[in-house]
Amino acid sequence: MTGAARDIERIYSTADVVAKLRRLADALESGTSFRIQIAGERFRVPARAEFSIEHERGDGEEEIEFQLTWKLAEDDADDDGASVV
Repeated sequence: MTGAARDIERIYSTADVVAKLRRLADALESGTSFRIQIAGERFRVPARAEFSIEHERGDGEEEIEFQLTWKLAEDDADDDGASVV
């Protein structure tokens, strides 16, 4: 499923982040896809997604970003084996 361009940053409670990261880690470790909901939109991240960590520093602050990226493919609409994050 493709939609309009979107660039969302959402603040979650520590408990919510811990739960999402724990389920994400389980999916990454098992090599399975997973589904996640962010700001009201649910979507599937395929097992082939690449994971990167980014660090930025400037103007008196620092940022760490955990990022998953992937190219869209026809099978991305398939929910087989997806765990919900």
